[in-house]
Amino acid sequence: MDTAALLLHPVRLRIVQAMLGGRELTTADLVAQLPEVSPATVYRQVSTLADAGILLVVDEQRVRGAVQRTYALDVAAAQVSAQDIAALTPEQHRQGFTAFVAGLLAQLDAYLASSTSDPATDQLGYRTVALWVTDEEMAALAAEMSAPVLRLLNRGPGEGRTRRLLSTVLMPDRTTSPPPGGPGPHRAP
Repeated sequence: MDTAALLLHPVRLRIVQAMLGGRELTTADLVAQLPEVSPATVYRQVSTLADAGILLVVDEQRVRGAVQRTYALDVAAAQVSAQDIAALTPEQHRQGFTAFVAGLLAQLDAYLASSTSDPATDQLGYRTVALWVTDEEMAALAAEMSAPVLRLLNRGPGEGRTRRLLSTVLMPDRTTSPPPGGPGPHRAP
């Protein structure tokens, strides 16, 4: 099974998202983080991801006669190639995007349910802006946005650090066409 097919599954995608940021978690930890998913499903999907090399065993301990494994995400193995993306059908894109959005909603629900959530202090934000850009301008913007993210990507937990999730969605807007004479005046978002 290719990486795209593995990650199109909503529970497997949520497991991968939970592992981001260099986290090392046991299956029991993942069960606690995904309370709406049955433990049997979490165990089965962790096994599938481990068999595919997306999750790596980084520690094993005997707990009450059973072996408890701690996993880490192999980020390189979890990458979906441009070829895999190009081969997806429109329905597979819908399925993947639905799993992605469902994961975001579950993370937001868990955050808001916490007694310590403070959206203003925690800088919770979400927005959509429309940009009129050429393919070349979009590529340059993506490169400019990637540089500071890549500098922070490999930092682990530390004093004063909070694990934050940064999710992006970029897609052409096919619902409108440019007005005659161009896009009109620019207004800052």
